[in-house]
Amino acid sequence: MAEIELSVVMPCLNEADTVAKCVHKGLEGLKKAKCKGEIILADNGSTDGSQQLAKKAGARVVAVKERGYGAALMGGIEAAKGRYVLMGDADDSYDFREIPRFLEKLRKGADLVQGCRFPSGGGAIKPGAMPWLHQILGNPMLTAICRLFYRVPVHDIYCGMRGFTRELYGNLGQRCTGMEFATEMIIKARLLGARIAEVPITLHPDGRKAHRSHLRTFRDGWRTLRFYLLCSPRWLFLIPGGLLMALGLAAYGLALPGVTVMGAKLDAHTLVFGSLFILMGFQAVTFALLAKTYAMADGLLPMDSRVEKFYRIIPLERGLILAATIGILGLILLGMAVAHWVQAGFGRLDYAQNLRLVVPGATLLALSFQAILFGFFASILGMRKT
Repeated sequence: MAEIELSVVMPCLNEADTVAKCVHKGLEGLKKAKCKGEIILADNGSTDGSQQLAKKAGARVVAVKERGYGAALMGGIEAAKGRYVLMGDADDSYDFREIPRFLEKLRKGADLVQGCRFPSGGGAIKPGAMPWLHQILGNPMLTAICRLFYRVPVHDIYCGMRGFTRELYGNLGQRCTGMEFATEMIIKARLLGARIAEVPITLHPDGRKAHRSHLRTFRDGWRTLRFYLLCSPRWLFLIPGGLLMALGLAAYGLALPGVTVMGAKLDAHTLVFGSLFILMGFQAVTFALLAKTYAMADGLLPMDSRVEKFYRIIPLERGLILAATIGILGLILLGMAVAHWVQAGFGRLDYAQNLRLVVPGATLLALSFQAILFGFFASILGMRKT
């Protein structure tokens, strides 16, 4: 018996209006591609008879109890027997007769083939197929962010019609059970260095009559953006933290010598703001490292050689020595401030001058304490279970 080359997985929740038509188009697409394949309906608890209609049309139905778009796809992909998998919605918005385009790229060695509905990638959107807000703002913005954050070579991050190898899927460790499943796949594939290709497709108005789309514009858009940030400690923590620290150091550079800028003399109060920025920035930077360490240890993100190199250069013991040195410098400055007070007979001081010792000293001591806590916590997160 010939091996199944392609499994077409369709997530389904009450799609009686369109499911049979999608299955028929999927079978036509397989025939057109001269491919031995199967159609799998990953049913997420339909109550409208979608299962029976799909079976009659020629699909294999897999019941998935856990609710969610991603959960349904996970269940369907797990049951797939093909070397390749193609996923697409069962609402008739995607034309499964376009299967040959995806299969051609997969056969040529692509690990992931993403469909593109937008003209920027050669695709087309039929009138009424996509809300104008999604076309003009939502999809382009989220795609642009993904391209910026992760350098993903696609023009339509949200397109739900895509093909991939079972080998790649097995390496991704998909976690998201909701709409983020699709973006999680692309981000992780990119981080793993997978070969990603793109093919243009046409998006059609869905054929639903009994209910509206399962997609919720603002809820799912926010969940996607949140997932982008959670998967990128660099953009969520590291870059903002680095900018804050740079701003704080600039404030110190101007305030310590008492520079006048546009008629304003920068003095002790500027040091206080500078310290605030430095402390906030340092905490954000350490959060970036902690988040990355946790994600790597838990398999949420692939290993990053730069993070591993950082921990090799500055292991816990070396980090504690560095933190202690910073703390000692802070104590010295604070001690000098106390000495000035003693010399003044514990009376009034030139506070602007004295704060030039107190503020940097307190800041260095706080940074030392934060660095010590970071070092121990990072070591805990970096432990591997044996």
